[in-house]
Amino acid sequence: MGEEKKKTAKEIIETYDGPPLRIMEVCGTHTHENFRLGIRKLLPEQVELISGPGCPVCVTPVGFIDEAVYLALERGVTICTFGDLIRVPGTEMSLAGARAKGAKIHIVYSPADAEKYAVEHPEEQVVFLSVGFETTTPAGCLSVKQAKKDGIQNYSLLVANKTMPGAYAALKGSADVFLYPGHVNAITGTELCESLVQEGVSGVVAGFTAKELLTALAVSLVKYQEGKPFFVNCYPRVVTREGSREAQALVAELMESCDSEWRGLGVIPDSGLQLKEEWQDYDARKKYQMPKIEGKPNPACRCGDVLQGKCKPSDCKVFAKGCTPQHPIGACMVSNEGACSAFYMYGI
Repeated sequence: MGEEKKKTAKEIIETYDGPPLRIMEVCGTHTHENFRLGIRKLLPEQVELISGPGCPVCVTPVGFIDEAVYLALERGVTICTFGDLIRVPGTEMSLAGARAKGAKIHIVYSPADAEKYAVEHPEEQVVFLSVGFETTTPAGCLSVKQAKKDGIQNYSLLVANKTMPGAYAALKGSADVFLYPGHVNAITGTELCESLVQEGVSGVVAGFTAKELLTALAVSLVKYQEGKPFFVNCYPRVVTREGSREAQALVAELMESCDSEWRGLGVIPDSGLQLKEEWQDYDARKKYQMPKIEGKPNPACRCGDVLQGKCKPSDCKVFAKGCTPQHPIGACMVSNEGACSAFYMYGI
């Protein structure tokens, strides 16, 4: 009698008959890809995918937008930013609203583009809005090093970069399994995720293709039924245990940890990054002696609950009604990685 044929990842998912399971898509790209690829439709009823805080635009607090608006309107600087941040609501207005009032808002595709813009426009003071996790932080650091090399005085960063370890700790118990973001782990490595197993936290690192996502979900279902915490790297072609030592060294050279506010999660100690004192000439908050600005989110918006996995976007009363991609009330509807935009796009 021949050996029993092994099940494919798709078959494992479709035939799962184990206990109820909540898997948190930490990364917003995973949320969108699981919708786009039809993977959510394969999941049995007792397996739920919930959104997490892995969209940098979504977790950036309202106060950061207010700071950028202040710099643009009150200090007359040119704001260079990724396009997603333009329409994120601040307390009183978005950057799009500031632009309508005459602010100079310039969309770029990388921090290097912002630094280049500053070189080419020496008459303007240029501030790049530096948001994101471990994946994008090195590029911001490189732009500062390049600015120093170019000898320019008109370039700085408004920093809101964050690191994931604190978020994982804050979200402990909110899901049964974390679907870890492959691009973040490509930089950080897997040592942290491995150590979290000792604290009872389970997770798998996932890539972004259909095969990689199906594999990660199938592994999650199989390992979960074993009844003990686990970690598996399901993205080995990109993610190693040590990560990118070069990127880690670059960030350590220019930045240090600080407390940071996350939308929905509040202030998480040592979860943010700021430029070190020797690089403070490129720190917009210090350069412009900015006052403390605290934002006030719209009380109708439930982005904070969505980012913690406490509710689905469709549970929000303003979802697809007062809040749409054309007229967003919260950041999760604006960002291309936001859970609300994914639910809206795919008609959930």
